[in-house]
Order: sequence, then C-alpha cells, then structure tokens
Amino acid sequence: MATSRSFRFRPIRTAMGERPSSPVTVPRYTLAPGYEISRLIKGGWQLAGGHGQVARDAALRDMMAFADAGITTFDCADIYTGVEELIGDFLRAWRTTRGSDAPTVRVHTKCVPDRDALPTLTRAQIHALIDRSRQRLSVDTLDLVQLHWWDYAVPGWLEAAGYLNDLRAAGKIRQVGLTNFDVPRVRAMLEAGIPIASHQVQLSLLDRRPLGAMASLCAAHDIGFLCYGALAGGFFHERWLGVAEPLSPLENRSLVKYKLIIDEFGGWDAFQALLHTMHTIANVHATTIGAVAIRATLDAPGVAGVIVGARHTGHLPATCAALSLTLTPHDREALGAHLDAAPGPRGDVYTLERDLSGPHAGIMRYNLNSAR
Repeated sequence: MATSRSFRFRPIRTAMGERPSSPVTVPRYTLAPGYEISRLIKGGWQLAGGHGQVARDAALRDMMAFADAGITTFDCADIYTGVEELIGDFLRAWRTTRGSDAPTVRVHTKCVPDRDALPTLTRAQIHALIDRSRQRLSVDTLDLVQLHWWDYAVPGWLEAAGYLNDLRAAGKIRQVGLTNFDVPRVRAMLEAGIPIASHQVQLSLLDRRPLGAMASLCAAHDIGFLCYGALAGGFFHERWLGVAEPLSPLENRSLVKYKLIIDEFGGWDAFQALLHTMHTIANVHATTIGAVAIRATLDAPGVAGVIVGARHTGHLPATCAALSLTLTPHDREALGAHLDAAPGPRGDVYTLERDLSGPHAGIMRYNLNSAR
C-alpha cells in the first residue's frame, strides 16, 4: 500500500559548497514496497531545448540545489534531447560531491517508441531503448520506466509493457510505469499480470480528466499518479492575471500546449476568473498563484507526486512554498465552483491528444527517438 510521509533534508546548497542555514521539509511517498520518492519531482522537458538555450554547468548546479532541498526525484524521457545525458552527469557529480550519506536520488525516464516504428516494434528494440537510457544515465538499473504508446490502432502496447516487465525481472528496471494510457488499456495490463507502480498523467485545476474512472482503477491497484501540467506550462502565474488573451506565436511549446487546455476549459475569460480566485486565495495565505496550483494538485485523489518544470534555482522557493500551504474548505469550494462550471476538458486520459484531426495532436512530435 502506497503511503506518504515527510522527510527533513539537509539545507539547500546554492552551489557545490554553499549551504544556506534553513533546512527544507519535503513530503515523501512510498510508490512501491521499498521505493520512495519526493512528492515534488523536478521535470526535465524544459531542459530539452524547446524552451531556450540550456547552459550545462548552470543546469547541473540547479539539479544539485533541488536535490539538496529534498526534491530528490527527477523526471525525463528518452525523447527529451540531451536530458538523460545531463542527468547522468548530475548523478555522477552528486555521488562524488555529496558522498555516501547523500539521500537517494530517483530518476524516472520514459520509453517512447516512435509512432512510425510501432507496427514493427520488437522485443529487441525495446531492450535497445532501455540499454541506451541506462548508458545515458550511467546506471545499471533504471529506477522507473514509463511506457508511452502513440496510436492504439497499432497493436503491440501490451507486448511492449510485457517486455519492460521482463527487464524489471532481469534487474535492468526497478519499477514499470505508464504515461498517458486510458482506462481500458491500463485495466488490460493489470489483467495480464503486469505490475504497474505509477501512471504519469496531465492533472491540474484546468484538467481533471484523470479523476474519474482512472482514479478509481488506479486506487484499487495502488498505482500512484505522477502529475505533469500542474502549473499549466507557466500560465498559473501572476504575470497572466488580468492580461489580454495572448496571440500566436507563443513564447514556447509549453504555452502552446496549455493554451489549448485553457480553450477546452472554457476560454480565456473562464481562465481569468479562475486565476483571480487563485490570486485571492494566494493573498490570504501570503503565497503565490503557483503554490495554490501545485497544492491543489498534490491534494487531488491518488496523487503520489507533482512534476514541476522549474528550470533553475530561482524557481525553487516558489515551488517549495506549496508544501507549507493548507487550502481551507472555503478555498476548495471557491476553486471547485470554477471547475464545476468548466465545459472541459472531457473524456479519458489523453483522448483529446490522440485525436489526429484535433488541435492537440497538431503540436505533437511523434518520431523523436529515431533522430537521437
């Protein structure tokens, strides 16, 4: 049974040898027997180059600071250009500079076969993807591998999950997880006897799709949600309060993606009304809109951890502010009024994104692994 607790880590280091005086308490979650993660997870998508130039040394210092603060779980994917290698460099530096008493760092990656490769995907190809991730991350055993499958019209997703489970049994993977699967496929994997530790899903105050049948199924099988999108790509921030609806082109791919979710939620006016309520709640608690967004997602049913796309240590205090925030019943009622009134997003997990005729699929990049 998955459980959560808090763990007190050493003070944040802002550089290799610097330590501010105040320690940070970060909640922990037992995702599987003997496997614990931090409930805040440092995301890696923003380091893949689609959000601006990435400075390697600065990125490594930032990873050190997050891990020293107690955010000791990192998320990446085999299709995030250069990110597995970057985290591999961090892991080597972490072990060298922090020593044997350092907290365990968990790295969650993904197995994302190209859409064009799905019809002919083999066991050997899955094994090769996993071995490549192990090499990039400089580890013998991957902590958690999350399978993604682009097109259900192409068979093979159940077999691919089985191949990952075989690699778990062989000691190359500790835990098998999923990302962006729907209820029927998750149920089929469970019925096939595949042990699923986690399911990475998009979940936020704008997108509640996982909280229906998926939440019930996962709760019944102790599958924890690892949630991305809690900050809506940066839209849940004071800088968007009271401003006119942005026009294309937007600044980065995250904003493009989550602007589409805002449209599903009811449009810019509905988003502004929600943002105003979040701002009011934040002011009452002397915190930020982002902290309210993260706290609300952490408190949702079945959530084991929230992935935050904080690129640098400047985002660390605001990220951790969510941990000291307690939303009152009045706060939840005020937020819930907006969610109840929203026309969408509706449907199962990732159904909108799989509709090739819709706008969400239009921003996807389906064949990144072959280019790597």
